[in-house]
Amino acid sequence: MSRTIFYVLMPMLVLLVITSSACLFSYWIALSFNDPNILRKLMIRLSQIMLLLSIFPVSKWLSLNAKMLGYAPLKLMLQQFARGFSLSLFILLPIFFMLNSLGVHSIDMTKAWTFGWVAKKMGIAFGLALLIGIVEESVFRGLLLTSLRKYLSAFLAVLVSSIYYAGLHFLDSKSPVSEETLSLEGSFQLLSEAYHNVFAMQDVTAFLALFVVGLFLGTLRLRGDMNLALCIGCHTGWVTLIRMSKSTMNVDLTTPYSFLVSQYDGVIGIFVAGWLLFVLAGYWLFTKVVKL
Repeated sequence: MSRTIFYVLMPMLVLLVITSSACLFSYWIALSFNDPNILRKLMIRLSQIMLLLSIFPVSKWLSLNAKMLGYAPLKLMLQQFARGFSLSLFILLPIFFMLNSLGVHSIDMTKAWTFGWVAKKMGIAFGLALLIGIVEESVFRGLLLTSLRKYLSAFLAVLVSSIYYAGLHFLDSKSPVSEETLSLEGSFQLLSEAYHNVFAMQDVTAFLALFVVGLFLGTLRLRGDMNLALCIGCHTGWVTLIRMSKSTMNVDLTTPYSFLVSQYDGVIGIFVAGWLLFVLAGYWLFTKVVKL
């Protein structure tokens, strides 16, 4: 039992080291430029970069190679990405259709609905989504899930990695920083506030939805040895749709059905969580029937 707790908490220790280092470096950079406004963004970006770079030393330490992390040859990865992207559309488009039908979402007619405008928005959304998909899937379904799987059961590894995945979306601080408050102590106070926001659970429905997203992607990842690109494609598709929704839709949180979404992005919430759990349950029953 103690060994299980140790492996469950080890990623938290690594995260604390990374975010503390990012906090320290961000303070030095902001101080050198005498610009307190960049401190918060620097802390976020440097933490993300260092998380991604941690794949290399941790993989070497745990004797994990690219194949074990889920990376396939490029041609196969492109095929997997396409299948994952298609799967994301199949899963999430019904959500948008229902939210629109219930009046939670409505098309924003104030936008410049031209082919060029839509193409530009789609290009930007896809580009950012692809970057997010590669980074987050490499960290969570690549390094973290694979590392946990070496020491924990498949179920527990997916569960724990999903909790970390959901929690890190809320690791942020909104407190302003001025020249008077720009200090090393103030920087670590921001970091402390960011961790407090994770454990405060201020948006439970958003956390629940992201947790179930983690469960779904973790299950998808464990369906094969080298199928990380499948998760990247699915993640990219979802983020693309959500970003396009922000650009083209209005969200009415005063409707009787607004409880289906959270204020996090106007899309994820108990509706998404319930739908993905339904899909996972259907998949589980299917595997039992066909003996996969």
